[in-house]
Amino acid sequence: MKKYWLVKSEPNVWSIDQQKRAGVKGALWDGVRNYQAANNLKAMKKGDLCFFYHSNIGKEIVGIVEVIKEYFIDPTDKDRKFVAVQLKFKKMFKNFVKLEIIKQNKELSQLALIKQSRLSVMPIDSKSWKLICKLGKI
Repeated sequence: MKKYWLVKSEPNVWSIDQQKRAGVKGALWDGVRNYQAANNLKAMKKGDLCFFYHSNIGKEIVGIVEVIKEYFIDPTDKDRKFVAVQLKFKKMFKNFVKLEIIKQNKELSQLALIKQSRLSVMPIDSKSWKLICKLGKI
């Protein structure tokens, strides 16, 4: 069964546009050094979908990416403790969904995006996924 996730990136480090330019081969989602976020990466399966969230600058969900390769040792981790996945661009939101809009919506109040704001990789339940897609006009 397909699961849904949210991945965060600072757009001045890695943006949705860079992800799109990576093409069908996608790009590594690496550099995660939080154990809870790493466990979420380990739980991702090929075909799962992720919201792409621009953190710090923008603070908004801007599109969707797809898991195309399940977890493997992160090549940027010299201690070989953490993992990465491979993600490819799927689609851009017509309306970026700002964090302030998410916070104002009572139906989204349980999201880790609000409750654990520093977590960089998190699950999204299917009801919240559908609502956010609607807000993003896709």
